Amino acid sequence: MFCVSAVSTAQERRVDSLAALGDSLHSEYCFSRALEVYGQALEELQDSILTAEDSLLKAAVKDKMLLSENGRNMTSFADTPTVVAKHKFALSDFFLYYPLQDQSWRPVPNQLDSLGGDFAKAIYAPEQSPVLYYSSSDQESIRNIYMTEQVDTLWTIPSLLNEQMTSASDEIYPMLSPDGKEMYFASKGLYGAGGYDLYVSEWDEDQKDWSIPLNMGFPYSSPADDFLFVNTDDGNYTIFASNRDCPSDSVWVYVLEFNNMPVRKAVDDPKELKAIADLNPQADEERINAKTGVEADIPENQDTERYMAKMSEVRALRDTINLYTEQLDSKRSLYALSTDEDEMVALTNEILAKEAVLPHFRDSLEKAVAQLQKIEMEFLFKGVVIDPDKLLAKADQEVVGEATSYTFSKRNFGAPFKLDFMKPEVKFDYSFKILPVGCFAEDNTIPDGIVYQIQIFSSANKAGVKSLKGLSPVFERKTVSGKYVYRVGLFSTYKDVLSNLNAVKKVGFRTAFIVAYIDGKEVSVSKARTAETDKNNHPTFYEVQIVFAEGDMDAATAEEVRMYSDGKDIAKMTSPEGMTIYKVGPYTDKGKADQLVAFVKEMGIGDVVCKTLGE
Repeated sequence: MFCVSAVSTAQERRVDSLAALGDSLHSEYCFSRALEVYGQALEELQDSILTAEDSLLKAAVKDKMLLSENGRNMTSFADTPTVVAKHKFALSDFFLYYPLQDQSWRPVPNQLDSLGGDFAKAIYAPEQSPVLYYSSSDQESIRNIYMTEQVDTLWTIPSLLNEQMTSASDEIYPMLSPDGKEMYFASKGLYGAGGYDLYVSEWDEDQKDWSIPLNMGFPYSSPADDFLFVNTDDGNYTIFASNRDCPSDSVWVYVLEFNNMPVRKAVDDPKELKAIADLNPQADEERINAKTGVEADIPENQDTERYMAKMSEVRALRDTINLYTEQLDSKRSLYALSTDEDEMVALTNEILAKEAVLPHFRDSLEKAVAQLQKIEMEFLFKGVVIDPDKLLAKADQEVVGEATSYTFSKRNFGAPFKLDFMKPEVKFDYSFKILPVGCFAEDNTIPDGIVYQIQIFSSANKAGVKSLKGLSPVFERKTVSGKYVYRVGLFSTYKDVLSNLNAVKKVGFRTAFIVAYIDGKEVSVSKARTAETDKNNHPTFYEVQIVFAEGDMDAATAEEVRMYSDGKDIAKMTSPEGMTIYKVGPYTDKGKADQLVAFVKEMGIGDVVCKTLGE
């Protein structure tokens, strides 16, 4: 529920009620109606924005409107896949039921992911794989997709894939297609309808990089959380997980018939779209290859089944003998310590009874081992190579859905691993610090946006490190008169720079004072503070749309657009008319959005327009 601090109690109840109704409508795919209800909630707040808390509340409502608007747009390209099966599994290990290489999932925490997350419970790291793609948290606790590659005996320093696949929120479960040309992953920060949506990015061989990710649309994505999308190696099935209509500790795993040429269509009726998104299986067993869910690179035949059964028998007999031996040792210890005659008689009888049974079990074990060795010799004469560990693991697999036409078979977790990484390249840290020895900034460029600094002194001559008194990073600027001006830090808010001003004065710069910039241009502190307040209180979002009636945006052009837009998210979608639309944003500065529109027009690529979101 929302907490509204500067509105009346009656208004608070109305806003809470409208927001809850909007959330409910959004979850039922009634996106247009949800937009109307969120709009009503926004109107309730329009004349009551008196505190920072209220402005944050208004921004939260606008964020919800943006998701509903995205959802409404996504109804134009829905798919209707053939559903083979679905089953509910625990969130903690649902991925073990995917038909992937056994012992390839590594539970978190591990060397690559030390924290895990609400949905990120393991990483996929098959043995002998020379490249690993995985999700892990950065310093801001945001989960990004990283890649590391084995070079000789060392692994490269993990690096982000690219900015197009890195949002302001979390990305999880990156998985390659069987041919390695597509990457599927989930994100809750890219263009989507809320929660984690599913995306696909194609490998661009010319650019040696991944393309702009495309939201896979309904019913793969939904207002709930959707993740871990996999196409099976045999080309028969598509599998993904979702917590739609699920308790918080469970997920549905859906098995769909693979279709490399899905026919998209507009679905305007929320009830029809919800029915499609329920993904209920079709009762057509001729479509289903029941072996896909259970195969684990082990040929199934009478010989291997006989071997697995005998191996299980051997292990069971060994376990029984070990258990009886432990019990005997325990009883003998109790007998040695006992002083009660009746207890000693009872223990003697128990010991004699177990000792009498043990020879029978040992004899059975000896015969079973001999039979197992005989089967192994038969394999040897036939030229069949077997892996006892793999066969035993297969015999142990938990099987779900044997009564249906598709069977889920549980794999095993892989063993812990340790990767030896190359030494990282040290990068300059631009965060404000007071060190034993001060540091000059490597780059004196002031970034765009609202930036505050603390001016510490000016000098007719270049200053040395000793003059910095431990401050870092210190920026040097030479004025037109030839003087050198020295300023420390890059602060994004006035509150932040003010909180550090006294610390700067205490180290010896008594006359230090605050200066400000907007987009690299020096302005008065009061002007910067006004701009900061306006930015916080009136968050209006803009989006640039680039439309291609025919053709597509090549990777080089996309990279130019991305660089000019300062790394904004670029979402790709297809309209019902077959046009390709690239959405760049969101922007809070319309001037920046208009600059991108002008840039795209100069390039002469597609039709381009700037739209206000949430209206």
